[in-house]
Amino acid sequence: MFKEFKDFIMRGNVLDLAVAVIIGGAFGKIVTSFVNDIIMPPIGQLLGNVDFAGLFFALDGNTYASLEAAKTAGAATINYGIFLNTVIDFLIVAFVIFLVVKSANSMRKPAPVADRAAPTTKECPRCFSVIPLKATRCPNCTSEIK
Repeated sequence: MFKEFKDFIMRGNVLDLAVAVIIGGAFGKIVTSFVNDIIMPPIGQLLGNVDFAGLFFALDGNTYASLEAAKTAGAATINYGIFLNTVIDFLIVAFVIFLVVKSANSMRKPAPVADRAAPTTKECPRCFSVIPLKATRCPNCTSEIK
């Protein structure tokens, strides 16, 4: 049983996946810091000193000075500022993944023409049914095929 587990773990795909998950987690932390610490402060400054992480709506109807004050009071809140940060975080990660996949696909060679299967059928010019490539007469409409 240990040998089977070792064989499973040592497969290339499992190791590649493990490395991808670890690097993806680290990359996610970098992007989150980039959004929270570099992108959102200037946007907040342009919108009049708004701290997006502190934007919330208290469901109990009361007004609180900050999100921390609402949490301390035990109020249920909708934290739409944190949600906006998370959406921007996701968009950046999705865009970077798009760029990585696009560049990886451009490096991949197209399949050689010899690997593509040659057609074995054609279309009858009269009835448009599919017939064998070597056919000289259509089995459906009986017209001669040139």
